[in-house]
Amino acid sequence: MAKEKNELWEWTKALLIAVGLAAIIRYAFFTPIVVDGFSMMPTLHNGDRMIVNKIGTPDRFDIIVFHAPEQKDYIKRVIGLPGDTVEYVSDTLYVNGKAYEEPYLEAYKEQTPEGPLTEDFTLEEITGEKTVPEGELFVLGDNRRSSKDSRHIGTISMEQVIGDTKIVYWPIKDIRIVE
Repeated sequence: MAKEKNELWEWTKALLIAVGLAAIIRYAFFTPIVVDGFSMMPTLHNGDRMIVNKIGTPDRFDIIVFHAPEQKDYIKRVIGLPGDTVEYVSDTLYVNGKAYEEPYLEAYKEQTPEGPLTEDFTLEEITGEKTVPEGELFVLGDNRRSSKDSRHIGTISMEQVIGDTKIVYWPIKDIRIVE
């Protein structure tokens, strides 16, 4: 009888430790998210389930998840880092005066021959700042014509960033690493 109680206690301890470790990993390092909406099309689709990496700092062109002003989490692409100038001219992105290709937008550019995918703008026209402020990020959705991003809500504080994401794990037929 004592041996059975001891074995039950050992199994209970193992289960509690496993649940505790899973909770620590879930809340400290990684978390799941569901893409809600079409602002990241064609890269991400409504309903895609992804893993958010909470470790590290975002880099240019990373896809990040952050707390938006509307008490909602948004998923967007980092375009401007602190100290960067950002502008769009003739559907071309310029950061610090250097033109950047955005291969993830090519499919949409081909589908929209009637004008630019991204309207011309400068960071200063949108935010009143010449450069992205220290501790902030400038983000855009890949579906430029239908995305509420830094053009509408301004720059994003690094403190609002939950993490970056690259792995779609659901639906199974769409499992992939996104660029």
